[in-house]
Amino acid sequence: MDIIKTSKIALIESINSKFDLKQSSSLQAFDNAAVIAADAKTKQVCTEIFLEGIHFNLVYTPLKHLAHKAVTAAVSKIVAMNGSPQQILVSLGISSKFKTEDVELFYEGIKSACSVYGLDLLGNSLVPSLTGLTVAITCIGETGEKNLCCRNGAKINDLICISGSVGAACMGLQILERERYVFEKNPDVQPKLDGYDYVLQKQLYPVARIDMIKMFEQTGIKPTSMTDISECLASDLLHICKQSNTGARIYLEKIPIASETFAVCDEMNFDAVTAALNGGDDFELLFTIPVTEYERIKNLADFEIIGYITDVSLGAYLITPEGAEIKITAQGWTSSDE
Repeated sequence: MDIIKTSKIALIESINSKFDLKQSSSLQAFDNAAVIAADAKTKQVCTEIFLEGIHFNLVYTPLKHLAHKAVTAAVSKIVAMNGSPQQILVSLGISSKFKTEDVELFYEGIKSACSVYGLDLLGNSLVPSLTGLTVAITCIGETGEKNLCCRNGAKINDLICISGSVGAACMGLQILERERYVFEKNPDVQPKLDGYDYVLQKQLYPVARIDMIKMFEQTGIKPTSMTDISECLASDLLHICKQSNTGARIYLEKIPIASETFAVCDEMNFDAVTAALNGGDDFELLFTIPVTEYERIKNLADFEIIGYITDVSLGAYLITPEGAEIKITAQGWTSSDE
């Protein structure tokens, strides 16, 4: 099997199918986070890993920002299960090119993220690396068992909703890569980053949507399924469909794309729909709500309704304004292949 051409979803599913849960306290596996019984509540645990040269480039990623983003990625998985993040553990693989001051700078970012999300740092592991910097963040969260939200609960006719906008992080990365290319050709040229604050912040300093969890609690809304948009909207929607055994219809004109994102797409001749569907790193929440809740939620400003859940036999499709149906495909390791 060629891993470069293998769908990430398919590979993960193949691995997961070979493992059974043996402990009674293990309530849920292979979701946004693992779920463990803890008296009247449940604990969620997840680990996110970032590899230099794959997930980040230190030419344009400040170490403090990298630390914050890595923590955000782990926190977002807990939030995607309607949980409250509480503690983290940090593991670093560090090559000889890094100095003690670099590690201390990275941990300034960890401390800042802990302050933003109200987290306790419980442990650290530092090991030598031959291949640059590796960052692994384990986050532990908690929620009541009745409030727990997994990917597998979507029902036919549920409304598909999304917090915030998508595609901005992708375009922030395009700007940074453009300036890196220019810098490598001519190190004396100053990067042109003015006017790109929105997309750059979404790429370098994203924020997990803990505010949405508070909104759910205040309004009494309980999503039937939920995930965060870390891979990309297309892949993460397919995660919900796969685990809920459903199909989906989402409408192109309903997908929230910020005006700043459109502007950068126009400038770089980059398709905004591609950025929104396949860009990734948005860390917004994608969730489903019973259609019976429509009248109660239609005027809320915290999220947009972009489609609805269908029977699994109907598949997952994007509907254009002209009514054409385009099959939603998952991202492979380097390109869409399903």
